[in-house]
Amino acid sequence: QVQLVESGGGSVQAGGSLTLSCAASGYTYCMVWFRQAPGKEREGVATIDKEGRTSYADSVKGRFTISQDNARNTLYLQMNRLKPEDTAMYYCAAERYAYRCGTRMEPQDYTYWGQGTQVTVSS
Repeated sequence: QVQLVESGGGSVQAGGSLTLSCAASGYTYCMVWFRQAPGKEREGVATIDKEGRTSYADSVKGRFTISQDNARNTLYLQMNRLKPEDTAMYYCAAERYAYRCGTRMEPQDYTYWGQGTQVTVSS
């Protein structure tokens, strides 16, 4: 069992920056950031695996950067040039086995989830 705890959310004006963190209690092979805005489906934002391979949703490419500290089992999401449409609850999710990991970032592919952290971007 892996427990995930997110932190770092908050309120920021458009154009600002935030960094989200997700601490994992155990080993994971891949981790991903999802977000869900009110009335919308949960969508994948960015993913990274133990080899450091990353993938991003088109909507955040060039603005967000996913990274990890393998020694501390911690995932990060650096979010720059934030837009009001980035407002959502942000969740980290993880899998322990490589065969279950990929770049498509579908929620049903991930077993372990955090409780979420709110990001609000005002115009």
